[in-house]
This record gives sequence, C-alpha cells and structure tokens, in this order.
Amino acid sequence: MEDNLITIQVEDQDGEQRSIEIPTDMNLSLMEALKASDYDIMATCGGMALCATCHVQILSDHALPEPENAELDMLDTLHNAELDSRLSCQIRVARELDGLSLRIIGAD
Repeated sequence: MEDNLITIQVEDQDGEQRSIEIPTDMNLSLMEALKASDYDIMATCGGMALCATCHVQILSDHALPEPENAELDMLDTLHNAELDSRLSCQIRVARELDGLSLRIIGAD
C-alpha cells in the first residue's frame, strides 16, 4: 500500500505548513486531495477550470504536466497569478508529484 502514497508539503492561506499523504491509485486531482485533507478550497466549478478558487502556487521544482488552454485562460484573469501558478483541479495526483511543495492561494 505504501507504494501508492506520495507526500506533499502544503502551505495554507494563513502560512501554516504541513505534509499530507495522498494515494496515487484513486485518480484524484490535487484539488480533490486538498479538499479531502480539510483545506479550505471552494472549488466552485467542480474542477472544470472555470473559477480559479483552487489556485495554488507551486513552490518546488517539479516537472508538472503543461497546463491546457482552459487553465491558462483562467489564470490570465487573475491579478495575483504568477509564473508558478496553477489550478489544482487540473493536476492529477501521480507518483511524480512526490515531495511537491505548494501554497494555496484560492479565490481572492
């Protein structure tokens, strides 16, 4: 079972940091994993890249899948988006994310 778990470091909106374990065999998005870990993510659109309430900043140097056009378009509408901003609903939990570090930005 341990082979199916990854650990990521999460910093919430208050600056509090903690590590969470996420299973890689459930086809979860990062947003779903964060919500399941009791983080305050609205996910108003249900993961369709339409609302940006799951906005995160990637702090570690991980090779993530390139964002699709819908995600890029939504990030373009945010005044606080950075080059390392992503929508957590658009990132699938996978073994390659082990050790990932992120900051939850959410809706602003």
